[in-house]
Amino acid sequence: MEKTEKNLYVLMASILGTMMIVALVFDGPIATLKGFLSLQVHAGRLINDFTTVGVGAALFNAALVGFIGLTLVYFVEVSMSGPTIAAIFTLTGFGLFGKTPLNCIPLILGVWISARIARKTLGSYSLIALFGTALGPLVTYVMFDIGLPLGISIPIGIIAGIAVGAILPAVAGSMLQLHQGYNLYNVGFTCGFIGLFASSLLIATNTMEPLEIIWSSVNEPILAMLVVAISLVFIIAGLTFHRVGNIRSTIGEFLDLQKFSGRLPTDFFDNSSAAATLLNIGLLGLASWTYVLLVGAPFNGPVLGGIFTVMGFGGFGKSLRNTWPVVTGAVVATLVFGKSLSAPGPILAALFCTTLAPIAGQFGIIAGFIAGFIHLFMVETTAAWHGGLDLYNNGFAGGLTASLLIAILQWYKTNRPKEDFEQ
Repeated sequence: MEKTEKNLYVLMASILGTMMIVALVFDGPIATLKGFLSLQVHAGRLINDFTTVGVGAALFNAALVGFIGLTLVYFVEVSMSGPTIAAIFTLTGFGLFGKTPLNCIPLILGVWISARIARKTLGSYSLIALFGTALGPLVTYVMFDIGLPLGISIPIGIIAGIAVGAILPAVAGSMLQLHQGYNLYNVGFTCGFIGLFASSLLIATNTMEPLEIIWSSVNEPILAMLVVAISLVFIIAGLTFHRVGNIRSTIGEFLDLQKFSGRLPTDFFDNSSAAATLLNIGLLGLASWTYVLLVGAPFNGPVLGGIFTVMGFGGFGKSLRNTWPVVTGAVVATLVFGKSLSAPGPILAALFCTTLAPIAGQFGIIAGFIAGFIHLFMVETTAAWHGGLDLYNNGFAGGLTASLLIAILQWYKTNRPKEDFEQ
């Protein structure tokens, strides 16, 4: 293992470990662990803010979910780079509103079975396994909320998770072809598609309850401080990665990184440098934090999850340059349709719409703006389609938006009249 990769492991493990310590200190060990255990029986469908149970419990759950991802990456011997950091950050973020160790493990096991059937290693499907935990609510919903005795519903929930995990690799490849890599949350798109069928089955059996938004309006200073602290750690790590004397070189590499479109699969650790990528991750974190602060949204579980996801993909497709046009589009759409920028849907859309950043990176500011604008009203509709079972609802909406726009943009690029240069 190279020194850079070892340092990244240490960095991620340190962040997750610190989150656990903060959780245990904030609410006390007993209250934190009691809250953590109670979270395991939550269905976790969108939007279920785990901080309403307890900030300590939510942070502890998120850190443990993140450690599951970090452990899997380590033992399947996958490189610690842009994609894996994106996956671990996303796992951790959604551990604050929807994912638990209980509902993640059956899905990962299902992907492992799929790998065995295909005679491949789990490492080759590791990203699908990690991101596929977006369907975690399906597992716990079936376990605890369909009205059957627990002795029956729990095994059914486990089997459902394994079965869904087993088909994820097959479906994910097809979904990628639709948007051609311009939706960074491809597995979220995949999970939304599968969630349509799962939700329809639950509706047909009269076991699907209406969606309910559980959202803490309490501004938690500890969560806001956590974002700033983690962002600064990445910024400092980036600036000192090549030693202090090469800060100018790092900044130059960071500026060069902004030129990438971000289209899947763009690993900034491979295409740029580790120093520039770490700096990009940290600055995206601070930019997201600043936006939340400006619009007056609460720093709760879902908002923190959104910021963590933006940061994670700062190593795998997102940059300051390709995200702002999309965010601007979502903000303008929010205002045009008379919504509050700090309301649950719009604030999460503003953070997660950055899944469409490659459109701005490839086709320019106007295309990115249009993508963000469309994404806002799409994402507020699609959650009902899969019954909140796909935690990456923005990935589902982003996949639909990208598929439409890319088809139009590429048709125009192919068929527009060629300029006549003849005098």
